[in-house]
Amino acid sequence: MTLLKRSHSIWKRPLVNIIAFGGDFVARIPNEVIDQVRNSVDIADVIGQDVQLRKQGRNLMGHCPFHQDDTPSFSVNEEKQFFYCFSCHRTGNVFSFLQQLHEMTFPEAVQHVAEMANIEIPELNQRDPSTASPNAPFYQSYDLAADLYHHILVNTKAGQPALKYLEQRGMTRELIDQFKLGFAPSSDDHGILAQFLTEKQVDYQVVRQSGLLTTDHDGHFHDRFVDRVMYPIKNANGQIIAFSGRLLAAKGNDQAPKYLNSPETPIFNKRLTLFNFDEAKRAVRQEGHLILMEGFMDVISAYGAGVKSGIASMGTSFTEEQIQAIQRISNELVVCYDGDDAGQNAIMRALQLLTDQAPTLKLKVVQMPSGLDPDEFVQQRGPEKFQQYLANAEETPTAFRLQYLRRGLNLANQNELLSYLDTAIRVVAQVEQPVAQNLYLKQLADEFNLDQATLAAQLSQVEQQAQRSRPKETKPQQEQSTSDFNHRTETINSTSPALVNRVQRAEQLLIYWFIYQPEWRGHLLGLTDFTFPDDNYQQLFEQIQVYLQAHADYLTGDMINFLQDQPELIALLAEIEQLVVQDEITDEMVDDCVHVLQAEAPIEDLIGQKQAELKEATALNDQTLSAQLTTELISLYQQQQQAKAKEIN
Repeated sequence: MTLLKRSHSIWKRPLVNIIAFGGDFVARIPNEVIDQVRNSVDIADVIGQDVQLRKQGRNLMGHCPFHQDDTPSFSVNEEKQFFYCFSCHRTGNVFSFLQQLHEMTFPEAVQHVAEMANIEIPELNQRDPSTASPNAPFYQSYDLAADLYHHILVNTKAGQPALKYLEQRGMTRELIDQFKLGFAPSSDDHGILAQFLTEKQVDYQVVRQSGLLTTDHDGHFHDRFVDRVMYPIKNANGQIIAFSGRLLAAKGNDQAPKYLNSPETPIFNKRLTLFNFDEAKRAVRQEGHLILMEGFMDVISAYGAGVKSGIASMGTSFTEEQIQAIQRISNELVVCYDGDDAGQNAIMRALQLLTDQAPTLKLKVVQMPSGLDPDEFVQQRGPEKFQQYLANAEETPTAFRLQYLRRGLNLANQNELLSYLDTAIRVVAQVEQPVAQNLYLKQLADEFNLDQATLAAQLSQVEQQAQRSRPKETKPQQEQSTSDFNHRTETINSTSPALVNRVQRAEQLLIYWFIYQPEWRGHLLGLTDFTFPDDNYQQLFEQIQVYLQAHADYLTGDMINFLQDQPELIALLAEIEQLVVQDEITDEMVDDCVHVLQAEAPIEDLIGQKQAELKEATALNDQTLSAQLTTELISLYQQQQQAKAKEIN
C-alpha cells in the first residue's frame, strides 16, 4: 500500500498575535512582545506559586494541580519551559498553565506574567472590559467596591470611627493599604455602594448576582454591608472575590452578626478560599511553611510582624479543598490557634482532618498563651517577641494530643490516670519513628514515676493488635510514592513506551530528530511521497516547519504558544519532548523509521480494522464471518512479522 502525500495547507505565522475577547478582536500584541513576556520569567517560578516542586533528575516534579494526585506526576522542564503531567496528560507553557488552572483568558495570562516581570503592555489597555472573560464584570465590581470602601475609610469623615478602631488594634496605614481595608457606612437611602455601582453603569444582572447588594420586596437594591469594617477576600491570583464585614457598632440591632461574609457567587466559593493565600504562597519559599490561623486580624497582624505566610479559613471548618490547595504549595503546615478551650478544640479538629486528608503533610502546632490570639500577642508584646514565640513554641501533633487528652481529668485519681495512660499509649503507637516513640514514653514515665520498659511492653501489645487488624500492604505508601516519584523523573515515563506501538514510536523519533537535529531536516524533507500515517503527527510536522521558517531557534515554550488553539497537537508535542534518545543519528536510523511507517503502518491500520470487524461479527454470533476474519488477521500478522524480520536483516 502506497502512502500518498497529504495536501495540508501550511500557513505562515502572522507578524502580529491577535488577542480575542469573547470573539471580538479588539487588541493586537506583537509576537516579539509575547516572546519577551514569556522569556522574562522562569516557568518554575510561576508554577511554584501553585505547586510545590522538587528537583528530580532533569525536571522538577510535584503533585498535579489538575487532578487528585497521590503520587507526584507533574513535571516542569525549566530548560524547555513547559509542563507535563504523566497521569492526566495536561501540558503547556507558562501562559497555558495560568489559563487552565486559574481559568484566565490568553491575554489575561499574558498580562499576569507581564506584571510579574514588570513589563508594560500598552496594547492590553485597549481591550473592552465587556468582552473579557465571563467573570471579568464580577471582578471589576468587587474592585470598584473595594476602592470605594477603602476611600471612605482613609479619606472621609464617615470613615474616621472605623479608622480609629483599626488604629487602636495596631493597624498601621501601611497594613491598611496592603490589605485594602475599608469601611461600609450606614445610609438613609438604598446605600452608598448601590448608588455608586449605578453611577458606574454596572450591568443589572452582574449587580444582582455579585452578592454586593440585597433586594427588598419591591426589587430595589440595598447595600449588603452597613456600618462594617471591610476585609477584602482575594483568590489565589490576588483578585478580590468577596468581603468579610466586621460590625463596628450594633446601633440597637443586637441580632446583627459580628462578622458578615459575602454569599457564594460565580467567583467566590468559601470551601475553596483561604484568606491571604495569594501572599502566603509567595512567602512560603522564604519561610518554609504555611501558618494556619483563626482570624483575619491574626493574619494581618502577623503580616505586619514580618510573618507573611499566615492564612485563615472563612470562619468555617477546614475543608478538603483548602487542604489540597495548601498541600500543592507546601509540605509543612503550622497550626497556630488560640490557647483557650475553643482554640484547643479547633486545633484538634484541624489535626484530625489534616491527618486524614493529607497524611504526607508535615504538621506542627503552636498554641498561643491562654487568653491571647496572634493579633493580641503582636500588639501587646511586639513583632520580635511574636516571631520568637512561633519559633520556640512549636510542638508535634502527638505532643499536643497527649496534652489535649488530659483536659478535665483528675490524674491524681488512679482510674482516670490508668485510662489516660492507655489512651496516650495508643496515640504514641501511631507514631512511626521509634526514636520519637521512645521520647514520648520517657516523658510519660518521668512525669508519672513509671517504669519505661513496662510502658514499652504495653506499646508493643497495642502495635501487635493493630497489625493483626490491619490489611496486608505490599509496600508502605510513603515508600511506594518515593520510589515511583524517582522512577518517573530519572527515566522517560514508564507509561509512555507501553502506550505507543512501533509506528507511533517511529513517528515520534522522526519529529524529535527534525526538531533537535537540524542537519537531518533536509534528509527528511527530501523524501518523496512521504507522509506520517497519523494525521495528528502530520499536522504537527507541518506546523513545526512553519514555525522554523519564522524562527532561527526552536523554543518549546514558544512552540506551545504557537499551537495554542490546537490542544491535541500540544499534547502530542509534550509527549515527544519527554523522549530520551541518543544524540548521534545516521541515515540508516532515519530510513529505518521511515520504513516502519511505510511498511508497517498500512498493515497495522488493516489489523485494527479487521479486529473491529471481528469483534462485531462475534457479537452477532456470525461464525462464518468470524472464521473468515480470523484467517485474514492471521495473514496480516504474518505480513507484519515478515516486515519486521526484513528490517532486522
